[in-house]
Amino acid sequence: MKSYILTGFFALVLLMTSCSDKPVAPAQLPGAITNFIQQNFPDQAITFAQKDLEITGWQYDVVLADGTQIEFDTDQMWDKIQSPMTKPVPAALIPAPIMTYLQGNYPAVMVLKIDKDNTDYEVELANGLELKFNQAGALMEMDD
Repeated sequence: MKSYILTGFFALVLLMTSCSDKPVAPAQLPGAITNFIQQNFPDQAITFAQKDLEITGWQYDVVLADGTQIEFDTDQMWDKIQSPMTKPVPAALIPAPIMTYLQGNYPAVMVLKIDKDNTDYEVELANGLELKFNQAGALMEMDD
């Protein structure tokens, strides 16, 4: 029994390493991802895309013509957006409580990166500040 489990584990690892990090044509991206990009980055073409096999399913990484990088989780929802130094993350993608805090405290500073997970959001500003917010949008940490 133990050898079957071990064999199955190694087969899974082999499958994951042989399938992960594969470039994909923009036309082969899931519809939810292309719709998200068309809606939030309408003037940007997809210059590179790849899919990564994780234990929970496929994740996608996309690079746009202006250098914006977007990572999508296995549910095809964005979980990280990093913009080039000259262009901010679209305000519509920043949760309202976080945007309110940023507008009140850093009104002229661009958001260059937002990273979300199950418990928090991490935001990087053009002035070098890194802010961490909980899911409700309350500031938890600040690092410069």
